Amino acid sequence: MKNNRREFLKLTGLAGASIAGAGFLQSFTGPIDLDTSPNTQPILSGDGFNMSGYAAPKLDTVRVGFIGLGNRGAAAVFRISHIENVEIKGLCDLRSEKANAAKQKLKGSPHQPTLYTDREDEWKKMCERDDIDLIYISTPWHLHTPMSVYAMNHGKHVCVEVPAATTIEGCWELVETSERTKKHCMMLENCCYGFFELLTLNMARQDFFGEIVHCEGAYLHDLMEGNFSKDKYYDFWRLKENFRNGNLYPTHGLGPVSQIMNLNRGDKMDYLVSLSSNDFMMGKRAKELAEKDPTYQPYANKSFRGNMNTSIIKTQNGKSIMIQHDVTSPRPYSRIHLVSGTKATAQGFPLPEKIAVGHEWANEVEFKALEQKYKHEISKKIGDVAKKFGGHGGMDFIMDWRTIDCLRNGIPLDIDVYDSALWSALGPLSEKSVANRSNSIDVPDFTRGKWKTNQPVDVKLLAGANTGVSPKRGNNSTF
Repeated sequence: MKNNRREFLKLTGLAGASIAGAGFLQSFTGPIDLDTSPNTQPILSGDGFNMSGYAAPKLDTVRVGFIGLGNRGAAAVFRISHIENVEIKGLCDLRSEKANAAKQKLKGSPHQPTLYTDREDEWKKMCERDDIDLIYISTPWHLHTPMSVYAMNHGKHVCVEVPAATTIEGCWELVETSERTKKHCMMLENCCYGFFELLTLNMARQDFFGEIVHCEGAYLHDLMEGNFSKDKYYDFWRLKENFRNGNLYPTHGLGPVSQIMNLNRGDKMDYLVSLSSNDFMMGKRAKELAEKDPTYQPYANKSFRGNMNTSIIKTQNGKSIMIQHDVTSPRPYSRIHLVSGTKATAQGFPLPEKIAVGHEWANEVEFKALEQKYKHEISKKIGDVAKKFGGHGGMDFIMDWRTIDCLRNGIPLDIDVYDSALWSALGPLSEKSVANRSNSIDVPDFTRGKWKTNQPVDVKLLAGANTGVSPKRGNNSTF
């Protein structure tokens, strides 16, 4: 066999699997194995173009098309419509009422987008336009990879909601496509732009923590009612994802600590182990609902993921990470966000946020002093505006504004395709470990060795850059 991934996939019959369309992906919920080994990686050469630190040619005006206008997409349209030097050119959703509602949010603005709706492949028409620079994807998870790949293949940068892929094959396809087309593929990990996450990133960059030894993150969020709602997620798509058993939504906790620990940029994940509890709630709820409503009958006898998944990661440089996932238990929301170093520690949850040097957390006065000293420059620049526009306390607006600012000033994005792939990969890799009695699973190196020389992400403002927000407009503005 030639040492060429495309030839290998042709021989195994898997070529093009992740771009075959929604039908294939909807029917497949597990990771793709390319051989019988639980630790397999695709066969790839190491000569791909390095997207880490890549600065695409700057765009004076960023022309955007949106796919998916439900919970996340419609809010993104509103936020981005308030950022300067942006044109919203297209809005796409299978449901015409969602597309029209999103367009209504733009009433009174200069944006006059074309609507793409009612047919499953309408999104492709928008990607094929030559007057769009960026495709912003907020669709069900199984569509993220094929839509991202199609958009990049048609000359578009991509911002895609989390996770960017649900299979290892999908992760590799994103990497290869981004490298070949030299188009950004940024996963929209908004928690990297939380105020405390930016604060701790800045503290780490200034050596406040010393050598980072261990980090923790999580997605602990009771979504029971939403997952079983007939209205919140189209066709129960998120409920169906819970047939998979692993850490299905790792990136809110993993993304920020990965940046702090310089993963893909001086260090890399080596291997992980993952353990899930039994399901004590979702199966029971499905049966209870099915007794009263036949809509839920297809889910009454399904096996759901365990309530709690805990995944432990060892890095090449000997650091450790713990990531947890629980979307069923009735407990307070938490991302944990623990950063532990040789000099100091910080923890975001449970609130209030905390910083310690030694055995005791800093008191309120001491914390405020540290917060003021290490406050990130982006928080200083755009924080107050972001809070007015909202989106998880403002971090959604910071994420969108920062991404547009990078594109229009021609500087590297903070989250590149290797990050998008690595953070997403924890999902299928954890499934493999859970299915193998929590045995260790090797983590693919999506940089193919370039992590050794890639530079740490530098979330810095470009001096003198245009960083404005559009002036007050219409009745929809929250300014």
